[in-house]
Order: sequence, then C-alpha cells, then structure tokens
Amino acid sequence: MGLFQSVNMTQGNPVTQVVRFTMPLLVGNIAQQLYNTVDSIIVGRYVGDNALAAVGSAGPLLNIMIVLFIGIGAGAGIVVSQYYGAKRREDLSRAVCSSIILTILASLALMVSGPLLARPMLKLLNTPDSILNWCQSYLSILFLGALGGGIYNILSGVLRGLGDSISALIYLLVAVGSNIVLDFLFVAYLGMGVSGVAWATVLAQLISAVLCLVHICRLRDTLDIRLEYFRINRKDIMPLITLGLPSGVTQAITSMSAILIQSLMNSYGEQFIAASTIVSRIDGFVILPALSFGTAMTTFSGQNIGARKLNRVIYGTRQATMTAMGVSALLMALILLFGRPLMGIFTQTEELIDLSYSLIRILAVGYIVMTITQCLSGIMRGAGDTLTPMWISVLTSVGLYLPLTYGLVFLTRTTGQESGNYYMIYVSLLICWIIGALITFVFYERGSWKSKALASVSM
Repeated sequence: MGLFQSVNMTQGNPVTQVVRFTMPLLVGNIAQQLYNTVDSIIVGRYVGDNALAAVGSAGPLLNIMIVLFIGIGAGAGIVVSQYYGAKRREDLSRAVCSSIILTILASLALMVSGPLLARPMLKLLNTPDSILNWCQSYLSILFLGALGGGIYNILSGVLRGLGDSISALIYLLVAVGSNIVLDFLFVAYLGMGVSGVAWATVLAQLISAVLCLVHICRLRDTLDIRLEYFRINRKDIMPLITLGLPSGVTQAITSMSAILIQSLMNSYGEQFIAASTIVSRIDGFVILPALSFGTAMTTFSGQNIGARKLNRVIYGTRQATMTAMGVSALLMALILLFGRPLMGIFTQTEELIDLSYSLIRILAVGYIVMTITQCLSGIMRGAGDTLTPMWISVLTSVGLYLPLTYGLVFLTRTTGQESGNYYMIYVSLLICWIIGALITFVFYERGSWKSKALASVSM
C-alpha cells in the first residue's frame, strides 16, 4: 500500500488497521497541538507570565466560536467514511464539495462576528485588566484568519474518512514548521508580542489549508470535484448537518461550560491563570492518544458499517480500546516522572512550575478512563449514533462538572481562602471523566448504536 493511499479498514486484522491508521493521526494531532503550545512557550519566554496567561485565557472563547467547524467536520468524516465503505462515488463527491461550501460560509460568519464580540465577551469573563488588551488582540487576529484553519480541519477530516491519515499529517507538519519559524521571527526578532504569535498561527494554518485542498482535487481515482457539486443542496447538506450537529452542539455546550470555569479561574489572578494555561498545554498532548484512537475508531466503524460488517466492528473495538488504554497509561507515568521539567519549558518562575505540576498530578489517572470514553464514543459516532455521545458529554461537562466545581469551591472557603480552594476545579474534572467513562461503557454495551448502524447504511 502506497504512502498516500486510503486505508480500507474493512479488510485485514482490525487492531492492526486501527493502530496503523492511528499512528500518523496521533503525530498529526501532536503537530496540531504544537500551534497553541509553541505560542505559549514563545510568549512565556520572550514576553512574560502575563502574556502566557493572556493566550490561555483566550482559549475557551476561541473554542466556542469554532463550533461550526467542529460540527461540519464531524458530519463530513462520518458521511465520507460510510460512502467510501459503500463505494458510492457520486454521493461521496457531493458530500466533500458540500462540506467545503459550508466551511466557507461558517468562516465568513466568524471573520465578521468574532472581532466584534471578542472584547465584550472577555469583559464578561472578568478577564484581568492587565491582560485584557493582549487577549482581545490575540482573539481578533485568529478570528480574522478563520478560513485557513476551517478549511484545513474540514478537509483533514475528509481525508481521515477516506482512510488517509498520512497526507494531512505531511501538510500539517509543514505548517507547524512554518508556525515555529514565524513565531520566532514575529516575537523574538520583531517584538510583535501576543499579536505576533496569532499572525504566525493564521499564516501557518493557511498553508496547510491550501496543501489539503490541492490534494483533495487530485484524488480523481476516488472522487470527483466538480463545479456543479458546489451548491447548497438539501439532499447533500442534510446528512452533514444531521450527523454533525450533535458534535457541534456538544462542543458548544462544553465550551460554554469551559467559559464559566474560566471565569472562576480568572478570580484567582494571573498566576493561577498562567499555571492553568501550562497545564492545558501539557494536558493537550497527553489526551492525544485517546482522541486519536477515538477518531480512528469512528473511521473504522463507519467503513465497516458501510460494508455491513458489524461483527468486525465489535471485535475490533475491544482490542483497539485495550491498546489505547495501554498507551495512555504509559504517558500518565511519564507525566508523573518528568512533569516538572516539562513545566519549566514555559516559564522560569519556580512558584508557577510548582503550582502547575501539582495541578496536573490530580488529573493523571483520568487520562486512562478518558481513553475508554473516546474509543467507545468513536464507535457509536461512526455507526451513525451521534446523539448518545452528545448527551453523555453534555451531562458530564455541564450537568455535573459545573455544579460540582462551584459546589466544592464553595465548601472549601476559609478565612484565608475566601474564594475557595482552586484545586477543587481539577478534582471535579477528574470525577467527571470517571463518571463519563462509566456511562459511555454502559450505553455501548446496551447496543442501541447497532440499530443506528443498520439504518445509516440505507440512507
């Protein structure tokens, strides 16, 4: 099999195919995570801890604004994998073109509304005045450059749906290299500060988008990119929206929850915000195996459901989930052993390193249980059951996490800590991860997703 060929996951050993597909996807996700991480390292080292806090504080608002891309990408990945598995070339071609049109429309909406809403939303979150202008500048620039990031994320999802996790990886690595070079140029040499890292990210994402678009247009053996397919057609658009909407809604609700948590974090001051930013950057890498295996399982499930091989899905799920848990356990051990040196990459302030390390130790065991959630949710999504993972995520991230966090913080208020113990924010998150994994396992075992699978192949 050639390097850039799609992977047919309906044949061969299921675990081997899933792992084979996951590895380049994992490297790609690591590269994707480097965008924000390099930004944080550069501003933390060359501008200061407050600039690091500014970049981190802007994150939840950025996430809530890109939910349209999340929904379109999720819908496109599922539809593409099922059409590809069922060998429905024309439907596959129309789905890809429709997803591009939807992405362009979503990007234009974000480019107009994002910069206008950035400052008012930051003020609502009680963002400290010392970092407010930096946060606004960083967000506004990223919103203005939304088209490149949107196109890349959607088309990389399309490629994964086709079983090709290599091509998007190659293009992303080029973009990440460009981002690192531009970060140093704009910040270290030109002194552009937080705005510099934002412009570097926008330009790098644009590079990856162009490369993906060119590649998609060259897949003439698999699909057809025709002008007549680039239109808003209900028949082509509705499967993308129907299957993608739950993921988009999940991301929107989860992001709203994160915004409320960020508001609570902001009340503890710049140092805690900076520590939480460091933790989120390290955390972003540690959860990547879970997310990567989850995405691979969606493609595996979608292709095999399209080929009507349900038994193969069930067998592959057990084996691949155990493999993914082993990888996450290894990373958890590495974090516990080498956490402090990792924190030191972002800052030279000892108090900040100590605080960051103590926070991530709370979450350590949660990375294993999160792997269960991601893998089983991926199977259900690939089968067409996107609602069950959605409501489980909403239940744990909003219905449980928010009241539990605010409740524990309230109960730990003392004379010396009028705002409560900030460690409870992370204790609550760990509890929610564990409960989410248990609920997901129960609903996977109940098997209602199997009936969705039978219905999806006849659409």
